[in-house]
Amino acid sequence: MKLLIKGGRIVDPANKRDEAGDILLEGARISKVAKNIRCAGAKIIDAKGKVVMPGLVDMHVHLRQPGLEDKETVATGTQAALKGGVTSVLAMPNTTPTIDCPESAELLKKIVQKSAKASVYICGAITEGRRGGKLTEISQLKAKGVIAISDDGASVDSDQLFLKAFKEAKRHKLLLICHSEDKALSRGGVVNLGFVSTRMGLRGISSESEYKRLQRDINLAQKAGAAVHIAHVSCKESVEIIRRAKEKGLQVTAETAPHYFALTEEEVVGFDTNMKMNPPLRSRADLEAVKKGLKCGIIDLIASDHAPHTENEKDIEFDRAAFGTIGLETELAVSITELVHMKILSWPELVRKLALNPAKILGIDKGTLGLGCDADLVIVSPEEEWIVNKEDIVSKSKNSAFLGKKLKGKVEYTICGGKIAYC
Repeated sequence: MKLLIKGGRIVDPANKRDEAGDILLEGARISKVAKNIRCAGAKIIDAKGKVVMPGLVDMHVHLRQPGLEDKETVATGTQAALKGGVTSVLAMPNTTPTIDCPESAELLKKIVQKSAKASVYICGAITEGRRGGKLTEISQLKAKGVIAISDDGASVDSDQLFLKAFKEAKRHKLLLICHSEDKALSRGGVVNLGFVSTRMGLRGISSESEYKRLQRDINLAQKAGAAVHIAHVSCKESVEIIRRAKEKGLQVTAETAPHYFALTEEEVVGFDTNMKMNPPLRSRADLEAVKKGLKCGIIDLIASDHAPHTENEKDIEFDRAAFGTIGLETELAVSITELVHMKILSWPELVRKLALNPAKILGIDKGTLGLGCDADLVIVSPEEEWIVNKEDIVSKSKNSAFLGKKLKGKVEYTICGGKIAYC
């Protein structure tokens, strides 16, 4: 099949391209990028007035399968991804069973092969059951195709064990992703520690529980001579620690999620459990620091931290509700609304954060519109406004922190592997 995308604004920072032009796709590859391409027999997509960019690479996604199919499945999660312009995802290991052994990795691989509608890469666990007690057989996980390891949702408390994990990750050339949280400091909190938590009578989670553990994680990575990737950065102190680490030349990369640069702790005042996530929504000062971190390159990328939950887990008392919000369908639009239209990032800078940088950090051949590259693209109407409605959500769970919000930037087409996967 041949697809010819005509007249769009092509934004491809990998090839230093930001200009109007055409893109020809033949089969699963990009065969030509130029002006005024003609190709007999090709299906034509008119992209005039639209932005054409590489498909998003989201390296922090909870697909919940195997074992938690009431929340999400590989099929529903990847369909939601495509609606949001995401063509590649890294699936987190906190499933049932945990992706902590060759058998569970193989099980997920088979599910992906059978039902995935976008590219799915697998993140294995650092410790067995993500309990922080014993390292997984990292070499065996890699042999099954795992490309990163993380105990996401939990932090490895033992310095000695975590140092060993960094050394093993380095030896086997796997990315180690940190959920930086000291639970002795977060103390079972449910919202950001501060005026809002006091006003609402809810237990608070201090910024200290994030940034002190984050500093430890970076120190251990440095000691091991290994790379470290910091997940879901939410507070100003974390941004500053990462800045200093990068200035020292350490192998540190970091991500944040759209809710940390679009929403503050004030959103939880109405006890909306869709606003309950870990780390929690922080102060306005933290939000501004995260935005500055994105602008300055301290924070390398944006990931959704897509965390689907059933209504039974969310439609209960705030204290008891599950942490997390879905984000695959909104991360691009929230980023366009809050970063591009607010002049924080240019379009090429946004594409770096959402596609090119995560692909580079994961070591996968995505995030670019170069000749011969995978034909994964998204076509966006940059000015079109839309409201996030529950009934329009494709994800199996509907727990979005952006329900009812008006966003700018709507996905018109997502093309995955040279085929129109969403229209």
